[in-house]
Amino acid sequence: MAGKSALVVVDLQNDFLPGGALGVFEGDQVIPVLNRYIQLALAAGLPIYASRDWHPKVTKHFKEYGGIWPPHCIQGTRSAEFHPDLRLSKDAIVVSKGADPERDAYSAFDALESDGTPLAESLRRRGVERIYVGGLTTDYCVKWTAIEAPRQGFSMTVLVDASLGVNLQPHDAERAIAEMVRQGADMTTIERLRL
Repeated sequence: MAGKSALVVVDLQNDFLPGGALGVFEGDQVIPVLNRYIQLALAAGLPIYASRDWHPKVTKHFKEYGGIWPPHCIQGTRSAEFHPDLRLSKDAIVVSKGADPERDAYSAFDALESDGTPLAESLRRRGVERIYVGGLTTDYCVKWTAIEAPRQGFSMTVLVDASLGVNLQPHDAERAIAEMVRQGADMTTIERLRL
């Protein structure tokens, strides 16, 4: 991780971790790895972003209103909070997505800062050219963030050791990784970055 880069931690919220409404099997295993990436980013002086699902109670994203998901990450609830073991810095920039009841909003590029600034604009203001992304889930929010990055003018590196899939269908995460590579994303691990 070097200058003109940023770390984007995707959706490390209670509802996506074991015991949550959409808990990813062993999803908590990515937290220590993401904490190491956070430390690397801090040491390099890079901006750190944390995206979160931030749904209203009524949204077409949820099954009962036509979507495919059970209710999760409802605004202001404990379920929508970042996991307490995630060591985000006090300067981490939180961006929220999924607040529009008419849109699914999987990509962190659908997210806004609290003042309404879109993620892409916020990154450009900080001179960011490359994004390192990890979190939950490989087959949805990480994937759509990685695919959207080049469309927004950013290079993308996926932190494969800090991402896990929900795998609604068997091998969804593997297919997502292949799609991200086809779309131009690089893949790395903490060991490779530290060399």
